[in-house]
Amino acid sequence: MDHNKRGFLAAGAALTLSALAGTLAACSKPAPKKTEAKSAPVAAPAPPPPLPDTVTVSLQTTKGEIVILLEQKKAPITVANFLHYLDTHKFDGATFWRSLKDGKTGFVQAGASGLTYPPIAHESTKMTGLSHTDGVISMSRFAPGTATNEFTIMVGDNTYLDAGPKASDHEKLGYAAFGHVIKGMDVVHAILNGRIDKHTREGGWAGQMLAEPVVITKAVRVSA
Repeated sequence: MDHNKRGFLAAGAALTLSALAGTLAACSKPAPKKTEAKSAPVAAPAPPPPLPDTVTVSLQTTKGEIVILLEQKKAPITVANFLHYLDTHKFDGATFWRSLKDGKTGFVQAGASGLTYPPIAHESTKMTGLSHTDGVISMSRFAPGTATNEFTIMVGDNTYLDAGPKASDHEKLGYAAFGHVIKGMDVVHAILNGRIDKHTREGGWAGQMLAEPVVITKAVRVSA
């Protein structure tokens, strides 16, 4: 067989194989299209439950128990701060160390030593609608916005501690009332009438420092 004929046969065989491959390719199934998996929609987080209007706490002292209703709706910043100290046990071991008597009225003051959290914004009685009447608990402070963990409990009406109608300076802004005693005013009276250390001059509170401070042994929330 001459070279031309062999070349023609080889070319024809190659052409036949090429056509066959094309036919097989045409008969094969198309590759499936890739589909992206759709993720399930993410549900929005449930809103937090609303805070209760009031919270009840118990101060167990060496003189007896004092139960206080905190006005969380009316004084949210002040109550949240008080509960921060209470829930982290900073009031356990705190003391009622001051007794101020003015005739039939006055107040007792307590506070925790050691660590303090950042001071809080001042919620005046003009903002909260509360007043320094008998049994009311209020924050102690120097200038407004400096309150941390020191607090007082009123004996009798001390409304001069409320914010003035045209409050502008530090004193007229008053103090931040945030709840009232619902049980244990007899204990508060006992603290107020405690023996005074006549020799103490610390902080300018001569005649107001208790000779035997009353210890808060435990401070807890009370279940409703």
